[in-house]
Amino acid sequence: MDQKKFYITTPIYYPSDKLHIGHTYCTVATDAMARYKRLQGYNVKFLTGTDEHGQKIELKAKEAGVTPQQFVDNIVEGPKGVKDLWKLMNISYDRFIRTTDDYHVAAIQKIFKKMYEKGDIYKGKYVGKYCTPCESFWTESQLVNGCCPDCGRPVVDAEEEAYFFRLSKYADRVRDLLVNTDFLLPRSRVNEMVHNFIDPGLEDLCVSRTSFKWGIPVDFDPKHVVYVWIDALFNYTTALGFMNDKYPDSDYETFWPADVHFIGKEIVRFHSIIWPAMLMSMDMPLPKHVYGHGWLLLDGGKMSKSKGNVVDPYVLAERYGVDALRYFLLREFPFGSDGNFSNEALIGRINTDLANDLGNLVSRTVSMAGKYFEGGRLPAEQAEGPEDAELIALCAGVRGRYEQRMEKFAFQEALVDVFAVVSRANKYIDETKPWVLGKEAAHKARLARVMYNLLESIRISAVLLRPFMPSTCEKIFAQVGAGSEAQSWASAGTWGVLPADVAVKRGENLFPRIDMEKELKELESMEKKPAEAAAPAPEAKAEGKQEAPAAPAYITIDDFDKVKFVTAKVLACEAVPKSSKLLRFTLDCGEEFPRQILSGIHEWYEPEALVGKTVVACTNLKPRKMMGIMSNGMLISAVKEEPDGTEKLHLIILDDKVPAGYGLC
Repeated sequence: MDQKKFYITTPIYYPSDKLHIGHTYCTVATDAMARYKRLQGYNVKFLTGTDEHGQKIELKAKEAGVTPQQFVDNIVEGPKGVKDLWKLMNISYDRFIRTTDDYHVAAIQKIFKKMYEKGDIYKGKYVGKYCTPCESFWTESQLVNGCCPDCGRPVVDAEEEAYFFRLSKYADRVRDLLVNTDFLLPRSRVNEMVHNFIDPGLEDLCVSRTSFKWGIPVDFDPKHVVYVWIDALFNYTTALGFMNDKYPDSDYETFWPADVHFIGKEIVRFHSIIWPAMLMSMDMPLPKHVYGHGWLLLDGGKMSKSKGNVVDPYVLAERYGVDALRYFLLREFPFGSDGNFSNEALIGRINTDLANDLGNLVSRTVSMAGKYFEGGRLPAEQAEGPEDAELIALCAGVRGRYEQRMEKFAFQEALVDVFAVVSRANKYIDETKPWVLGKEAAHKARLARVMYNLLESIRISAVLLRPFMPSTCEKIFAQVGAGSEAQSWASAGTWGVLPADVAVKRGENLFPRIDMEKELKELESMEKKPAEAAAPAPEAKAEGKQEAPAAPAYITIDDFDKVKFVTAKVLACEAVPKSSKLLRFTLDCGEEFPRQILSGIHEWYEPEALVGKTVVACTNLKPRKMMGIMSNGMLISAVKEEPDGTEKLHLIILDDKVPAGYGLC
């Protein structure tokens, strides 16, 4: 019987700067899925790489005084570059593509020409808006408050000769794909794509540029370079040998179409609309799934290299361990939703799940087996007890539950299932009291069975945790005496795989506890040092000369005019479920439809007291989701630090006579 195949990809990352924890999150998730499928016996192909062309790279290289190729080489191949990071994070990719690779360049030229000869690419003139950081073209109607709808930054006017892809030709087929299949996951992404992009009318897509040179030249019209998204998207096929001789044709025949592309939600549009349309044009099979995961948020905003609000995965991995970081990323946040990253959450998760639960279970079990039985080897004669059945039943069913979660890319839930076993095993220790059984020789057989049950529980848990924490699980297998046959996927669904007379081997403490308070202070100190080093040195004061006061940081009226404040009547207000802070406001802002805004003020106000009040709202703030609910603006409050160090907030409430929808001036 032929071996089952599985092809999974990350997006190819844009090397305009070092990668951050958000990129690591996506790649670790992809790695966990690839390892899980290998564990099941699949022939897996796992692709990652870098998207290296475009105007932004050209500009960054110029600023750095190097060629674009030198610039991307340093980010990708240089010290602590992309490849170094994936090596550190134990990423088991099978293939790494760079869009500057010769074979890819040649293949893209062939693909572009084929679509041109088919009539799906034609020459015209582009007039519109362009977001340089995102390498994205937009129409006026697609902008949000005049800015890029993806990143919220200003766009520039663009006008130049260009080639266009007939995206409009495939609008109906793409719409049907999204609405009537499970191509795009999670399903919550579908409505956004259909209502925001397809139903308003898909316009043909600009797919070449002449205003910069760092890209793949159109071979039959060399003054044009191929638009970055054609260049980038087809990497998933060129990395398998499609239209090139770098890899055997059999790779493409074997692994395409991809089982799933894991991508960040900011590039869902390209992968769920543009990508399938291009594949349709090329008469190629479509990927089975595109999964748009959520963002890791820092202080409420998306991490961004260009904004500088990033978290360095090198620091975290080297400080807390690679496996601890891998576990945290996939346990803390539901994969399809946004999640707030914090050092407190990371340390807390390490202490509770890894140190207190898993690490403690392994340490206690192995230590007791070594203490009570010579050489750490259990006797074959063992006695069952009434406490055993519940633990064994939980272990017997965990692989099935885990598999259901993993097939839906629900990594968080899969880990919850495994740690339910870990928690139950710790409870089992308290129920059976091995330290009491060990006092009398008459209880030796019962003690042996208790130890065996604990070791089996740990073994099964480790098999299922291996895709997430591969190095840690190797250590666990060594400590509990689990040979290769006891580490297989089949063995995770079978109770009693360890031999009755299994021998344990004491090892290092897997996850030492971290002093939260001390560690946070240390991290704060580390964050301050780079900032202080980057600050300019103060000028030496002339003796007897008074230092002039700093000039006030004035803004202009133009700056003020950028923010739109309006008066708003509170039509309804309610607490957001599962949130202690958030209130959901329905507001009359003088617009055609009521506006929804979320505000974290529940600590100071009960929702029913605010209904009917007149408040002040900022209405041109970029919309964002909180707790899965879209907030379209911000309410304005006054805040002051109290003598005791706490902050007290007062919502700005106006006279009820002030109408809704009035602008503040």
